[in-house]
Order: sequence, then C-alpha cells, then structure tokens
Amino acid sequence: MHDPAFRAATEADIPALVALVTSAYRGESSRAGWTTEADFLAGPRIDPEVLRADLLRPRSRVVVVDGEGGPVACAHVANQDGAGYFGMFAVRPGLQGGGLGGRLLTECERIAREEWGLPLMRMTVIDLRDALIAYYERRGYRRTGRHLPFPYGDERFGIPLRDDLRFEVLEKPLEAFA
Repeated sequence: MHDPAFRAATEADIPALVALVTSAYRGESSRAGWTTEADFLAGPRIDPEVLRADLLRPRSRVVVVDGEGGPVACAHVANQDGAGYFGMFAVRPGLQGGGLGGRLLTECERIAREEWGLPLMRMTVIDLRDALIAYYERRGYRRTGRHLPFPYGDERFGIPLRDDLRFEVLEKPLEAFA
C-alpha cells in the first residue's frame, strides 16, 4: 500500500469509526482478519459516547486513514499518566496484513514522542490474544506482567463470552527511537 494519509478524526466520523472498529473485532465480519475477538466477546467494541469523549479531551487524538468508502484504519493515542496510551486500533479486515496497521502504529508513536514529548507508549491487550501480543512484541513492545481487570458488567466494552478475561499492560520506550 502507498504511504497513507493520516488525519485526526472529528465527531462526524463517530458512526463510521464505530462500524470500522466493530468490523475488525466482533462478529462474523471480523473473522476475515486476524484481530477478531469474536470467540471472547460479543456486542459493541467501542461506545459512541466514549469515542466522543476521547475526541474532545486534550492531548488525545483518534488517527484515521481514509480509503474507499470511508475510514479503513484508525487508532487512538492519548497522553495518559505521563505516557502515551495506544488503543482502539483497527484495520478493515480485508486490508489486514498489508502493512497499513504498522504504519498507523508508527504514526501514533511519533505523535506521542514528537508532539507531546512522552517517553513511553503503553497499551492494554487481553492476555489471551497471543498472536496480537506477538505482533506488538515484534514492534518493540514488552509484556510488563501487570494485569488489569476486564470491565465485566459494562456492556459498552462488549459482552464477555468467558469468565477469565483480563488485560495485560504492554510498554515500549519511545526515546530510544527518536
């Protein structure tokens, strides 16, 4: 794929971004890609009001790549507790595996490091997601061994299909890559 054009999402993008993120992680459409959570979670992947709050708060940006028919990739980067936080990472299932996601991740790291001067990027990943964790490890992220509980009972983040879900914190120093 050619070099993608990155832009900041606006409130007008919310419906398309909710659809994109859901297609990458939930339901049958997500099985076309490798990021599916359909065996662990059902229901929504991102709540429109949570997304709106992310768009409006300072030092928080949802980065979008547009393609045919609207957004084809997105990710959220924010300043959280003195580090970059990376999340809501989605690439349209049929486009996964072509390098677009890696370029989007690199852009979010650049924003955290160059625009906000943050020394570290942090994310949380469901610790059962071995292939996804391996993807991030190949890009310099390390497992910290720190775990956070899954928000059981808050259906804005999905409907769990099993009772052993939890997040692991992954981190990558950014200053070494400046």
